[in-house]
Amino acid sequence: MSTDRHTHADGRTHRAHDYEIPELPESVDIFDTILRDGSQQEGLSLSVDDKLRVAEQLDHLGVTFIEGGWPGANPKDVEFFARAARELHLDRATLVAFGSTRRAGVGPEDDAVLANLIGAGAPVACIVAKTWDRHVDEALRTTLDEAVAMVRDSVEYLTAHDLRVFLDAEHFFDGYRRNPDFALSVLAAAEEAGAEALVLCDTNGGSLPDEVGQAVAEVRERTSAQLGIHCHNDAGCAVANSMVAVQAGATQVQGCINGYGERAGNTDLSAAIPNLSLKLNIRTIPSERLELLTPVAHHIAELVNIPPNPQQSYVGNSVFAHKGGLHASAVARSADLYEHIEPNLVGNGTRVVVSEMAGRSTLAMKAAELGLDPREQLRGCERGRTEIEEVVCHANLWQVEDLAPDRGQAPFERSPGRNAGAADGLFSGDWKRPAVDLPARRQWEALDEDDARRDHVRRKSTTEPGTQCGGIEPGPCRNHIGDEPRLRPVAPH
Repeated sequence: MSTDRHTHADGRTHRAHDYEIPELPESVDIFDTILRDGSQQEGLSLSVDDKLRVAEQLDHLGVTFIEGGWPGANPKDVEFFARAARELHLDRATLVAFGSTRRAGVGPEDDAVLANLIGAGAPVACIVAKTWDRHVDEALRTTLDEAVAMVRDSVEYLTAHDLRVFLDAEHFFDGYRRNPDFALSVLAAAEEAGAEALVLCDTNGGSLPDEVGQAVAEVRERTSAQLGIHCHNDAGCAVANSMVAVQAGATQVQGCINGYGERAGNTDLSAAIPNLSLKLNIRTIPSERLELLTPVAHHIAELVNIPPNPQQSYVGNSVFAHKGGLHASAVARSADLYEHIEPNLVGNGTRVVVSEMAGRSTLAMKAAELGLDPREQLRGCERGRTEIEEVVCHANLWQVEDLAPDRGQAPFERSPGRNAGAADGLFSGDWKRPAVDLPARRQWEALDEDDARRDHVRRKSTTEPGTQCGGIEPGPCRNHIGDEPRLRPVAPH
């Protein structure tokens, strides 16, 4: 196995750790566990219909594996696997059933969990095993030798029934720190019995990237099986830990679109996928489907009935939004000055937010987005101001009067260019707002002179309104302007 360090074009090593890492893999399998681990999030509850629809969207996106649940653990998961066999037609993903090893002191042929895994009809079984000796002592209340035997017997039994088997090595990093010999013996038993993948789990979510990378690199030297990584986000490092695990030799990343999961959640695949594909040039989902990431993430959020996080990396509605005047001015010249990728690569889009922080560039961009001509002279404007000068005064007024955060863009929606026939100036009809006041006028006059010379900008857009976007009906996608549209589920295509 090669241990050459991956290098940047300028010759710097990709990482500066004191252990060697293999060359980056060409591809990584993406394993989504919303339907099992993600469903353990407080406040998240899926019906069987919901689970089938989420699975369809994950397949539509192009993930490699979909963990459907724990057959036999509850009536809902029993029904899901029964209906999945009839109703769920996956084009890209493979369905996985989750379970545990045999119980201590019980033969595999007599273990109900293993029988349910075989009867679930999924081609892959992912079984969880303890790799932290303290859990064996205090939770399983058995011996370390029996814990290893439970893994070996279970994998052999499942593979003998023609199932592919992944081992989830629960609490691996905690166990490896405390008793590395035992943790490694569990992995060795699973591999010898025929496990296809050994998934190293940071179950408590408290590990940091350096220790994860170190441990994965050391395990990589001791096994020829595929290594996977399953991280929880209790220390805020789940995505980072998944990245360093891949850099150290893991080729399967487990997590959830939108990062759902117990406590602080799992690795957010909405960030891990583009990090791997766009930053490290590692194939994850099919490249032509990467632009579905934002609409599918939002569609799934609606299916699970949890509002999307506007600041979620890559797919949040605010992550390519620009509020500060200096930022908007720079983005008007070149978007990559304040955007780390082109938003359209993940199905997102650039937005500008009008507020008291806005300069002329912000206002001109917003006017262009709404089809207004900022150079048009308006009847009723004081001192011959252009429309954009009139609007900025009222945008500032909204902020000065603390009517609502970022509602300074509201005057654009009722400007004369969008309300023909208004005779009483910019704010007429049901608005009844004053035209301008002195503080707002001074604020306008104090705008950055360089910014004020710019009259218009070209908006960067990724998907035109009226086109199909991922898993939602035709209409504005997430690069829309103004208020958020409702996402209405449709069957994936």
